[in-house]
Amino acid sequence: MSTSREYDVVVVGFGAAGAAAAIEAASCGARVLVLDRGYGGGATALSGGIVYAGAGTHEQHAGGYEDSVEDMLAYLRQEVGDAVSEETLVRFCEQSPAMIEWLKAQGVELRGGKVSSYKTSYPTDDFYLYYSGNEKAHPYVQHARPAPRGHRVLAPGMSSGKTLFEHLRRAAQAIGVDFIPLARVHDLIKDENGRIAGVRYRALDLAHRNVRQHALLTRLTGKVGNWLPGLVKGVVARTERLWAEGAADGEARGRAVVLAAGGFVYNRAWMQEFAPAYMKISPLGTAGDDGCGIGLGLAAGGKTDKMGNVTAWRFLAPPSAFLEGLTVGADGRRIINEDLYGATHGDVMMRQFGGTGWAIYDAPTWKKIRDQVNDQTQLFQRLQLLYLRTIGHKKALTIEGIAEKNGIDPKGLRRTVDAYTDGIISGAGDPARKDPDLCPPMQRGPFYSINISADSSMFYPIPGLTLGGLVVDEATGEVAHRDGGAVPGLYGAGRNAVGICSNSYVSGLSIADCIFSGRRAGAHAAHELGFEPARREN
Repeated sequence: MSTSREYDVVVVGFGAAGAAAAIEAASCGARVLVLDRGYGGGATALSGGIVYAGAGTHEQHAGGYEDSVEDMLAYLRQEVGDAVSEETLVRFCEQSPAMIEWLKAQGVELRGGKVSSYKTSYPTDDFYLYYSGNEKAHPYVQHARPAPRGHRVLAPGMSSGKTLFEHLRRAAQAIGVDFIPLARVHDLIKDENGRIAGVRYRALDLAHRNVRQHALLTRLTGKVGNWLPGLVKGVVARTERLWAEGAADGEARGRAVVLAAGGFVYNRAWMQEFAPAYMKISPLGTAGDDGCGIGLGLAAGGKTDKMGNVTAWRFLAPPSAFLEGLTVGADGRRIINEDLYGATHGDVMMRQFGGTGWAIYDAPTWKKIRDQVNDQTQLFQRLQLLYLRTIGHKKALTIEGIAEKNGIDPKGLRRTVDAYTDGIISGAGDPARKDPDLCPPMQRGPFYSINISADSSMFYPIPGLTLGGLVVDEATGEVAHRDGGAVPGLYGAGRNAVGICSNSYVSGLSIADCIFSGRRAGAHAAHELGFEPARREN
């Protein structure tokens, strides 16, 4: 039986972007409804809970680190490129400290202090501020003064993302936002003037007999599905059947709709069309990242950009000694300096080396890796290390031997190793300009290798997500119409839309963009409907 509801703003998707949009609109006095394909949280709740922020946050000051709008801007220009205009990037940097304070006002806890002395892709619970991108690596460090900008939400282990979302959920519902979970929007409603006026959806009522089993299976397959999707394929199919058996039609009227339903990494047809080179990566996010929100925008007259941009994460560290090896392709050529952020390194490997590569180590470095495990890693990282240190590596007495065991060109690898070691010993430095502190000469065997290819092993996947989406007006968040102007009453935010991180990804930049773009869309939608903007610090 179909139900109909009346609201001012309807938000599709309840991750960081959807929550930010809902809170901002409701703070202005608008009646807000959020619908989500799952139980809320999206990719944010499965993430490490990192928010990229700088320009002098309280947390940076607490650790004794100086940062400015100019320094943050100089760095992000290199990462962001033409994804957004200079004006938008400046605004993002200027508003960064206030964004952190806004999160705190929603109950999110953050902590400043010293960062780890070693480079890591994700810190231990001793640190909640760190260098989460390429700030200290060549060539970025040549153009901008580095500062730690990875603000990790205070929570143990890998629960920071879930904790971040739960604070946003509570803040949204405390201010009167209504939420319908297990709801899939399949159509946008237009009024007689062509303005978006609501959504049609199908939802599984929480009182239905299938919900208990559906919820249990969803919890069991959440993070496991990110790292080992093949392992939970059958269970995911079961949850789909449970939903389909009990879902009923619904309709929600609203004078504005915000699309915040995530990217499309789970849409294999779109991946094949827009990013075929990335078909071997492990989809990162939830089943809701299937492009549904983008598709709704396209059906309403919107247009897309950056659809071929995908981030692929080949993290080497921690332990930090993993960065002291050399990464090479099948011809033995160096991929790039290993101290780059994992997604930056992975992007080069995927685009220029066909997604194939190996990391090569000598005996002293391999021992150092083992010695650093306890102090530098979280539990989830140790599980991968267990694989890498047992059956996930190969060993040979010589460089030529390790090349032959992996199918790497022996002469090519020998040239790469010699050029690197000669540079270190002579004082000229690493030809790839890796941080000198991560550059011991590679001389003493036996030698070890790890296959870092996209399809190397189900136990060592390259996770990734899509970065492109709907084109939006950068001042308002309104979805741009393919024939010019905007689609009236329709907004896009987060990975549904082109944003700050649509060219290049570093840890925390997507969540920061979700908050930035979600607040922008929610505030403008409410303002256009005649509601007074909430008092803001930025």
